[in-house]
Amino acid sequence: MDIFDLLILIGGLCLFMYGMNVMGESLERFAGGKLQSILNKFTTNKFAGFLTGLGVTAIIQSSSATTVMVVGFVNSGIMSLKQGINVIMGANVGTTVTAWILSLSGISGDSFLLQMLKPTSFTPILALIGLILYMFSKSSKKKDIGTILLGFATLMFGMDTMSTAVSGLRDASWFTSLFGFFASTEYGPLSAILGVLAGAVLTAIIQSSSASVGILQALSTTGMITTGAAFPIIMGQNIGTCVTALLSSAGANKNGKRAAIVHLSFNIIGTVIMLAIFCIVRAIVDIPFFNSGANEMNIAIMHTIFNVVCTAVLLPASSLLEKLAYKLIKPEAEVEPEPKLDERLLATPAVALGVCHDATVTMAQDASGALYDSLDAFFDYSKEKAQKIRDIEDKTDNYEDAIGTYLVKLSSRQIGDSASDEAAKYLKIIGDFERISDHAVNLIESKEEMLDKGIDLSDEAKSEVKVMLDSVREIVSLSLSAFIDANIEHAYMIEPLEQVIDKLKEQLRTRHIYRLQQGNCTIEAGFIWSDILTNLERVSDHCSNIAACVIDTAQNRLDLHEFVKEMKEAYPEYKNLYEGYLKKYALPSLKSEG
Repeated sequence: MDIFDLLILIGGLCLFMYGMNVMGESLERFAGGKLQSILNKFTTNKFAGFLTGLGVTAIIQSSSATTVMVVGFVNSGIMSLKQGINVIMGANVGTTVTAWILSLSGISGDSFLLQMLKPTSFTPILALIGLILYMFSKSSKKKDIGTILLGFATLMFGMDTMSTAVSGLRDASWFTSLFGFFASTEYGPLSAILGVLAGAVLTAIIQSSSASVGILQALSTTGMITTGAAFPIIMGQNIGTCVTALLSSAGANKNGKRAAIVHLSFNIIGTVIMLAIFCIVRAIVDIPFFNSGANEMNIAIMHTIFNVVCTAVLLPASSLLEKLAYKLIKPEAEVEPEPKLDERLLATPAVALGVCHDATVTMAQDASGALYDSLDAFFDYSKEKAQKIRDIEDKTDNYEDAIGTYLVKLSSRQIGDSASDEAAKYLKIIGDFERISDHAVNLIESKEEMLDKGIDLSDEAKSEVKVMLDSVREIVSLSLSAFIDANIEHAYMIEPLEQVIDKLKEQLRTRHIYRLQQGNCTIEAGFIWSDILTNLERVSDHCSNIAACVIDTAQNRLDLHEFVKEMKEAYPEYKNLYEGYLKKYALPSLKSEG
């Protein structure tokens, strides 16, 4: 093997890892928000969590990505450490799928069917299909499928290039001696331990067990590697892959760090157990299998056996791994930041978008709750309630800043059209919910001004404003449902109610002027009255924006307000809803005033 073979090997490795990365990212985009719902919902028990980790890793072709997601979820409080442990174990088994796919390159035979099963035969066809889908399709989903196929083709081409580049190693004496040492029983367990270290270091450097297994499979094509030399290296590769999760846990809270520690301890304990069995068996019995030449299929089998056996042994003892993590990282009192938007999840945009949705929902609920409290405080004021409203307003300000920053970072990533539209919707909506909380504070300040100045409303004015308070309470409730539940029917009901609230505002102003003329109200009270009406009317405006944004996203529209105008004519129930709200929120008749 000369310098040119080395350059070809490096080029093949680069293609292999690039193809794997492209394929993994495209698979994540194609899976969309389903990844988060799968990880959240299907981890209710040990077996379900294990299957979830296995399935997600098999889909995205990266145990490191799954583990980093778990660290992010545990760090954010979305998933408990106990749930995360089971998913991590499943991820270790799921990553073996890649080795089986790569083992197809070892298929031999003269029949047409066997020849077509070889990657060198079907990969060009997949690459052509992928190129056509990527270049000529307008659908983001089809483009993702095309990118998946192109990534897979690049990966397999890189694998074939590596195999070609290392073919000359079969004549290199140092190569034969090196793997002969790893396979030797002459030095006892030392050679096997060094094999484990070699696999761990290689995988830690490239941060991908799938890639390091692929490199080992490529080296096996020389025919100079025995299964006895390959098995310890495979064990070490599982330890090396933990580096990604450990690095991702830097800056995480205690639970996030514990999730990464569980991943490392699981693989170390599993390796120690399997290595001990391996060394004892080899010392007692001479098994011909360990002296036979390793190939792509053998390596895939050993990789699977190792991970399945380790999981079978340690899955029932997952609670002990949890206790070990707590022993290594002792619990301390720590303040969890709000909102819990973990930047580790940005590596998986679909999952990050789901977490962002959850944070936006929490913000919406807080802002709506503050508004409801301010409406209640109009007739039932207390300092505690006023302070609670101000605290929530500060919290929603923090949410808007954090979510907005998070969404901007997310939008800079490669995400599909639907995810991009969803991110844009959140960016618009968080501003409206933040302003609703601002208006809640404005309303409580108006109430406090009335109390400080000894101003009270007449019974007639109180009954009138109660009508508007009730209408605003309903429109906020409809907005919350439209956003959180994606309830399009409720979204359509908001605009006619907003028009009624606009009409109510003008009617209440007119009635106030009438009372002012009659000498039944002061000018000072009139200023406060005007502020109250303005804030209530603006809350309804923000609710209208939220509804229009929800409808816009569902209909793939861009101009929100233009669509609202069209809706008044196109939506058949608009007129009926408007008239119904007019009757429901009709003001009481004016009393005769002298």
